[in-house]
Amino acid sequence: MSSQLPILPATPPAPSLAMAADPSFVKGKYCFISLGCPKNLVDSERMLGLLQLDGYKLVNTPEEADFAVVNTCGFIEAARAESFGAIDEMLELKRRGDLRGVIVSGCLAERQQESLLVERPEIDHLVGVFGREHVTKVADRLLGGLEEQRHIFQPAPTHPLPDTARLRITPKHFAFLKISEGCDRLCTFCAIPKMRGKHATKPIEEVVAEARELAADGVRELVIVAQDTTYYGMDLYGEPRLVELLRELEKVEGLDWIRLMYLYPMYFTDELIDVIAGSERIVPYLDMPLQHINDTMLRRMQRRVKRAETEELLGKLRQRVPNLVMRTTFITGFPGETDEQFDELVDFVAEQKFERAGVFTYSLEPDTPAAKLPDHVPAEVMDERRERLMAVQQEIAFEWNDQQMGRELEVLIDTPVPGERDVWIGRSYADAPDVDGVVYVTGKGLATGKIAPCEIVASREYDLVGALSGKPR
Repeated sequence: MSSQLPILPATPPAPSLAMAADPSFVKGKYCFISLGCPKNLVDSERMLGLLQLDGYKLVNTPEEADFAVVNTCGFIEAARAESFGAIDEMLELKRRGDLRGVIVSGCLAERQQESLLVERPEIDHLVGVFGREHVTKVADRLLGGLEEQRHIFQPAPTHPLPDTARLRITPKHFAFLKISEGCDRLCTFCAIPKMRGKHATKPIEEVVAEARELAADGVRELVIVAQDTTYYGMDLYGEPRLVELLRELEKVEGLDWIRLMYLYPMYFTDELIDVIAGSERIVPYLDMPLQHINDTMLRRMQRRVKRAETEELLGKLRQRVPNLVMRTTFITGFPGETDEQFDELVDFVAEQKFERAGVFTYSLEPDTPAAKLPDHVPAEVMDERRERLMAVQQEIAFEWNDQQMGRELEVLIDTPVPGERDVWIGRSYADAPDVDGVVYVTGKGLATGKIAPCEIVASREYDLVGALSGKPR
C-alpha cells in the first residue's frame, strides 16, 4: 500500500467481531497505514480488529483521527524509504495539531527498535512485530498521556499469534491467510529472520478455523501466505504437512479458489504436485521465488538448491499440472555476479517462459551475511541487468497474453471501472491480487465478488480484456 493512501478502508467486520464491538462506545478515533507484504497486511488486520473490539473507531482521514498507526515494512532500502515517508507524513500532521500522536509498528520498528526513536523522536510509541497483540494498551497509553514506556518488543513466539477476529482491509471476497510465521532459510541477502524469528507453524486445526471464519465472512478466494510455504509443518510435526493442510482447506464450504504463494522449491513433493493437479479449488497458479539459477550464485545466496533440482521440479510441474501459471522473482547484481552468470539467468528465463516474474536489484542490507561478501556490483550494472531481464520477461508475458485470445476464463470481479457503465476489473486464476495483471470485463449483471465466465477478446500489455459469456455466480 502506498504512503500516499494513508487511510485503508476496511470491509465490514466478521459477524463475531461486529457483535463483540459496541458501536455506541468510542474510546478514540484513529487512521491506519499498512505497508509491505501480505503477511504484514494480516498483522494490520489483526490490529484493526483488536482496536475495534476495544472501542476504537477507524476513520477515513487523519483530520478526523486522534492518532495514527503506521504498520511498516523494513525488508529492503526501498521499503524502508516508503515507511519513513509515511511516518514523516503523519509526524507533520502531528506538528500541525491534526493528530495527537503517532504509533509505529511492524518490521521497521522491530528491526531498528529504540534507534528509530533517536531518528524520529516525535514518534510516540513503537510496537514490534510480536507486540501487535498489545496495540490497544499502547493506544490507551498514548491518549492517556503516559510516556514512560514508549515501546513494546516481544520475543518471537514458539507458536504463531492468532489471526482471527480481523477487521479486513481487502475486499470482502478475498483474503490472505498466514499459515506460519518466521523463516529458517537464512538466505544471505535476507533480514526477515532477524525481524520475524524462526519458522513457527500454525497448527492445521487453527488454520482451518481461520479459513472457516473468513469463508463465513464472504471470502471466495483464499490466498495462502507464509515466508516459506512448503516448509509448513517441519517444526511442529517433524515433517512437511502442506499436503494435509490443503486437503483440509479444500473441505471448507464457501471457498472457490485457494491460491498458493511463497512456495520455496525445497520440500515440493510428488504428493503435493498431485494434490494441486487434482484439486477443484486450488488454482493452477504457483508462486515460487527462485532468485537466481547459476549454481555459484545460489551457493552464495545460501539457497540450498541447485539448477538441476530446480529444472527437474519445474519440468514435473509443467507436465502434471494442467494450465499451470508460474510466478517467480529474481535478483540482479548479487555480490560477485559476473556477466556470464547473468547471461545464464537470462537464457534460463527465456527457456522456461515463466508467465509471471518480478526482477529486483540487489539491496545491500548491513546486518546480513551478503553485505560482507566481496565483489559488490555497481548500481548502474545492477539496473542495466534488471532492465535487460525485464525486457525478456515482458516479451514472454505479452506472448502468453496473446495466446489467451478466444479462451474462456472465469474471472473474479474486484471492482467497477470508475466512470464506465457495465465495465469491471477482475482477475483470472492467473492473477494474484496486487502483483499481477487484471482482466477488464464488460457485461451486465456483474458485481464485486461474482465469478464470471468470460471470453478473452483482447490484451493490453500485461492485462486482458474479456466479454461476459455466461451467467455470473
